[in-house]
Amino acid sequence: MGKGGNAQKERGERKEIHGIEMKKQKFGEKVWISPYDPLDKNAPKLPTKAEIKASIPAHCFKRSYLKSMYYVVQDTVMAAFLIYVTNKALTTDIPRTPTEALVFVFGWSFYGFWMGTILTGHWVLAHECGHGAFSPSQGFNDFIGFILHQALLVPYFAWQYSHAKHHRRTNHIIDGESHVPSTREDNGLGEHDERNSFYAAWHEAMGDGAFAAFQIWSHLFLGWPLYLLGLASTGRLDYQGKPLDGRIADHFRPSSPMFPKKVSFKITMSSTCAVLSLGYLVYAMYKYGIIAVICWYWNPYLICNAWLVLYTWLQHTDPSIPHYGEDEWTWVRGALSTIDRDYGIFCFFHHKIGSTHVMHHLFHECPFYNALEGTHAIRKFLEPKGLYNYDPTPWPIAMWRIARTCHYVEAPEGIQYMKSLEEVPMTEGRRKEKTS
Repeated sequence: MGKGGNAQKERGERKEIHGIEMKKQKFGEKVWISPYDPLDKNAPKLPTKAEIKASIPAHCFKRSYLKSMYYVVQDTVMAAFLIYVTNKALTTDIPRTPTEALVFVFGWSFYGFWMGTILTGHWVLAHECGHGAFSPSQGFNDFIGFILHQALLVPYFAWQYSHAKHHRRTNHIIDGESHVPSTREDNGLGEHDERNSFYAAWHEAMGDGAFAAFQIWSHLFLGWPLYLLGLASTGRLDYQGKPLDGRIADHFRPSSPMFPKKVSFKITMSSTCAVLSLGYLVYAMYKYGIIAVICWYWNPYLICNAWLVLYTWLQHTDPSIPHYGEDEWTWVRGALSTIDRDYGIFCFFHHKIGSTHVMHHLFHECPFYNALEGTHAIRKFLEPKGLYNYDPTPWPIAMWRIARTCHYVEAPEGIQYMKSLEEVPMTEGRRKEKTS
């Protein structure tokens, strides 16, 4: 089992409240924990994928051109309406009075947040296309997905390839993709908890709260472009299963170690379109002004990116969710290490991608409009076995808690649980400085 056996020395006292497993954290409040602990000697036997699928009504997997396109039209109409109203109410001219400044700031902030929120719906629909869940025709799926994603500067085919690996290797510490946990060594922690460099040193210098805020900001606003560039959150192996050893696995080069040669043309097409889109935005800034393009496009773009990173971060991360090394990982273990959460009104805008994520990771071919029914079915099957993860914690609170408690794993082997830099002792000099 490697170093994973002691990955979480204190799992906390479990207590069931309204069917939800809870434990008491050091902060004093009771928080959700996953009911499944593979380190527990009494952990239930995991069902096979076929056994789980048998619990889901067959019609949940039926895909419809009309239903899927209806949601594309719905989201597009909402975006067009918001653009129309905003164009009537606001201007991108530099404000000259305090009142105009207030209207400018609050008006464009409102537009940016809600347009980015609506466009995340388009992002999710393109994501469905990438999985083949949008319609029975993969050609049609790729046509729609390419348009929707490239409009958001997403290299559709490159992301389609890497995201498929994310599903094939969910919560695999070595061969996973997207939000792959870093180790204590990656974070700059020494063998005896010496804070040598990087996050370990940054955390000590910044303090608990400021570092958590930095984690949220860096995830939501830097995470997506850094991931596409191969600079953060990627796996540790190339497409052949060989260690990257410092090579950058980006989403833009056909020669990237992420991709086999057979997809080179598709990668080139996606990257070319992304460059052309950026070129048009530069032209628009020249023609209409930098402020206009920032207000109309870049601010919603940043919000859209923040949403998609938030989902992938929160749906797979919690101090009680295991991550697995090569010797312990199985596909079912990885897929069941996914969490469903309630996002309130945003479930409508984002087609319930966060509240049906367990179903999605088990069976990504199920179209989103049937995923809720599928979720009810697998919950009925998995929950009595202690294998279904649903965290009722409001997502902003869960985000803050994860930013404070999920920083690294001990090692890439065995069964690992995320640990917090808050639990690592400060260096002697810093401790004296804090207490003096």
